[in-house]
Parts: sequence; structure tokens; C-alpha cells
Amino acid sequence: MHETGIVRDLVRRLEQAAQEAGAEHVSGVVVWLGALSQFSPAHFREHFDDEALGTLAERAELRIVASEDPLDPQAQYVVLQSADFAVPDEDG
Repeated sequence: MHETGIVRDLVRRLEQAAQEAGAEHVSGVVVWLGALSQFSPAHFREHFDDEALGTLAERAELRIVASEDPLDPQAQYVVLQSADFAVPDEDG
């Protein structure tokens, strides 16, 4: 359940940022998974896909960078490294 909350919060923040940017949708997301974050890339992707359904992040290309360093100061965290938004062309 803890993992679901982490991903749900991430998707909520992505959707909020996309709305604030006037985006049609979130086109790409890069997430860094700490070695002690309780997520494997496959596990995170599964949660992300479930939580993103019906949101502006549903079609996002998800790139996951997984750390294997348990001594990293952020080893317990999931870090959003970047997000790209599809913003409509102002001329069109």
C-alpha cells in the first residue's frame, strides 16, 4: 500500500504540473529509484501504469533509472528527475 501512495502522489503532481503548463498530456517522465526504495523497475512501472490511467500522465513514456547503491544518501527515495509535457502550439 505504501508503494501505491508514492506513485499516486507522483502522478497527481505530474497532472497538476501539466495542467499548470496548459499541456494536453504528460509526454515523458524520468524517475530515479533508490536501491532501498522497495521498488524494482517492473514493480514501479506496474504501479505507474495503474495510477496514470485516466490522467494526463496516461500516455507518458516512462524511463526508469535504478540505483544499485544502498549507501547513496537517497537510497530510500523515488526521485522525479524530469517531466516533459505536450503543450499545444499557440499558432494552431
